[in-house]
Amino acid sequence: MMEFLRIENLCKVYGKDENQVTALDHVSLSMEKGEFMAIIGSSGSDKSTLLHMIAGVDVPTGGKVFLDGQDIYAQNNERLSIFRRRQVGLIYQFHNLIPTLNVVENITLPVLMDKRKVNQERLCELLELLGLQDRRGHLPNQLSGGQQQRVAIGRALMNAPAVMLADEPTGSLDSRNGYEIIQLLKASHERFHQTLIIVTHDENIALQADRIICISDGRVTRDERQVVGR
Repeated sequence: MMEFLRIENLCKVYGKDENQVTALDHVSLSMEKGEFMAIIGSSGSDKSTLLHMIAGVDVPTGGKVFLDGQDIYAQNNERLSIFRRRQVGLIYQFHNLIPTLNVVENITLPVLMDKRKVNQERLCELLELLGLQDRRGHLPNQLSGGQQQRVAIGRALMNAPAVMLADEPTGSLDSRNGYEIIQLLKASHERFHQTLIIVTHDENIALQADRIICISDGRVTRDERQVVGR
């Protein structure tokens, strides 16, 4: 398999002097292309901080992150912004949809921000995968919480990113909708051959991954590959 992600001695420190807090403490790991990894840990273990460093949305204090061979923090802000939009699909616990845009407009927003033409074939494929064909013109307030999260997934997938990063994607959903969202993420991972990383508190979700990383006090305390019957 081909190495897709490499993290070298990643550090993140917040504050100064007596207010200094170490969030990430020399984290190093690598990940193969197409792998599904779950990051687990207690609240305050900074697993989300690690995800945000991989996504390029927060700047490390030290260390490097290579994504598909690209040293992402060696880029200037403009290029990093384009890189995030095109190569990284980021999903949060809360959907962060634009309330005045309908389903299709929210999903295609990353493409339109790049002033590029929407690939209608891919849009239709995503709407079919997400079960949103009959909700195309609906606004977010006309959708259930599970449907809104599906739109957020569609938006993250629209640019065919190389990696999908999900930060507690089921945290605001009931168990049924949460299960469906995880199945959708797994389906997109397998259908589009994407690398997938999920931050979660839910051990049942983590057990579906190819690999589990446990973070404690900003350090990797467990790195375990497993055979998953999918």
